[in-house]
Amino acid sequence: MSMLTPPGMGRKYRITGKRFPHMRRPRNRRRIVLAAVTSTAAFALAGWGTFQLVDVFTGGPSETQAHGAGAKGAKGAKDGDCKAADEGEEPKPLPRPSDITVNVYNATPRGGLAKITADELKSRGFKIGKVGNAPALYDKKVEQVGLLIGAPTAAEGALRVVGTQMAGAEVKNDQRAVDEEVDLVIGNEYKELTGRQDADRALTDMGVEPGEAPSESPSSAPPSPSKAASPAPRPSKC
Repeated sequence: MSMLTPPGMGRKYRITGKRFPHMRRPRNRRRIVLAAVTSTAAFALAGWGTFQLVDVFTGGPSETQAHGAGAKGAKGAKDGDCKAADEGEEPKPLPRPSDITVNVYNATPRGGLAKITADELKSRGFKIGKVGNAPALYDKKVEQVGLLIGAPTAAEGALRVVGTQMAGAEVKNDQRAVDEEVDLVIGNEYKELTGRQDADRALTDMGVEPGEAPSESPSSAPPSPSKAASPAPRPSKC
């Protein structure tokens, strides 16, 4: 038996030939995993670089260019909106006090308020229509200062003008066809109309010339036609 024959293998197994058995170092799994990860990263980097080159040579927009174009478009749209708003139709002039007929109704238990209020409004240039107690719909049922009732189309016209005379009044609309007619219903919290100076200042700020009491004495000279005051320009939202 040869000296290279392992113990117990002398009879059944024999080593023949010129090669000798030798031990083989086991494979390192860490190296295999590291090599696989490195290869994957290399392929991914190469693909990303190729994509960037294609984007450059095909003239694709960059992120900065995209943001710049968007900002420019937004600014252009805003300027267009402002220009369209400025070039729109001019607002309709507000009516003067002498163009508005006010019906004064008293919805409180206190007597005489409708007559006193109507006389004061007349002295401020308003036309006075009906004066008396409030209809059953509102009689003794208005707790606030008062109500201003008019046509829906009078919301930006006669109702605004009369509203300068009664601060805190609630505005309502009905189906009447006359724009320059307003019902003023006096409520329980009413004390008096807005001060004359404050009311005239509010009218002036709106572009309306404050009214004056009509002259009782006849005049020999023919009345000169008065021009409607143009409303104050509204501030631009741009």
